[in-house]
Amino acid sequence: MSPYRLAAYGALGLPLAMALMPIYMISPKYYGENLGLNLAALGAILFCTRLLDTAQDPFLGRVVDAFQASRFGWSVLSVFGCILLALSFVLLFSPPDWSHLGLMVWLTCCLVLLYAAHSLLSICYVTWGTRLSDEPLVRSRVVAWREGLGLIGVILASVVPVVLVEEYGAGPGYRLFAYLFAATLLIGLATTLLWSPRPKEKLTALTAGWRAALAYRPVRQVYGFYLLNAVAVAVPATLVLFFISDVVQRPKDAGLFLGAYFIAGLLALPLWVALADRYGKRLAWLSGSVLAALALFGASVVGEGDVWLYGIVCLIAGGALGADLALPGAMLADAIPKEQRHNTGLYIGVWVLLGKLALAIAAGVTLPLLSWFDYQPGIPATATPLIALYVGLPIFLKAIAAAVLLRFPPPASVGDELSSKE
Repeated sequence: MSPYRLAAYGALGLPLAMALMPIYMISPKYYGENLGLNLAALGAILFCTRLLDTAQDPFLGRVVDAFQASRFGWSVLSVFGCILLALSFVLLFSPPDWSHLGLMVWLTCCLVLLYAAHSLLSICYVTWGTRLSDEPLVRSRVVAWREGLGLIGVILASVVPVVLVEEYGAGPGYRLFAYLFAATLLIGLATTLLWSPRPKEKLTALTAGWRAALAYRPVRQVYGFYLLNAVAVAVPATLVLFFISDVVQRPKDAGLFLGAYFIAGLLALPLWVALADRYGKRLAWLSGSVLAALALFGASVVGEGDVWLYGIVCLIAGGALGADLALPGAMLADAIPKEQRHNTGLYIGVWVLLGKLALAIAAGVTLPLLSWFDYQPGIPATATPLIALYVGLPIFLKAIAAAVLLRFPPPASVGDELSSKE
């Protein structure tokens, strides 16, 4: 499979990743700070719509599976999801001049539509990639292209809105970004549909349901490993801005640190794919986790004003991130048995649900713990529990994830190709 065709498949990953930061981080700030919504009401809206978003993923996975019987079923779903996502994203950042109650209704409706569209398009897109090939080495490359271009989308979402708001103000700046996102999404979808390899579609009818599809130990093993590892990655992501503000004490440099982290992850992706090709996905992921642990240990000695030291930590941690992006998804594709390939959408729906659950667990555990141990944002003298959680909890969770992954020898279909090479 040529790099050009893989790049065409990965093109849609850029706008899909580009949407996440504005949805989860910018819209609450915009509606709360600029439009004056009550923070308690805003939090309730975000919580309820996020809960609905998480619950719908497996159902949407079944919808994707049901549409595979049609020759252009997945393309139709993708176009529908793309149009709905672009429209709801533009509406989210183009609120009418209504009362606060009206704005709350507007925000709720926009988020419900936006979450549904993003989940549907993401599940269809990842399922497409999972079904591109039955060759384990090709799957690693598929995931790497998708996640690599997704990282570029994250970087754009981190920089472009800030520049536009600085130039035009909050309202016009965010609206302009929304239109740029919609255009990027349409271009990405067109590129994927026109030039990506076609998935290996199955016309087999769906199986009886969840129990048959999830009865395979390798799949459950990969799910357990993925959830633990995703929480381990989400914990420092949840705490990083607090760490920069109260440990490094350089909040104005947060963009530089995050940029270094994501760019390092992007550059390291091909290296992890090459390592997985040579030694297997499990060993490559373990190597990445050791590198992540070293970076976290380095963060434990960072203090006030240690910009260069923390910059190096971000580069090393970003390099390790490449393994977490490129390899777990490919392991799931390897673990799904051939007789269940027509249920791939269900598997991906559960996978997406676990990723969202990991973010919720990370925030729901770490923030109350910080409060319990009397950490107060903005007061560096109270940051000791912040450092302990930022450094220690991800290492602990990655160790458990490694134990789950290594507990059983990998079957022939699961992502450790070293045995097949021997």
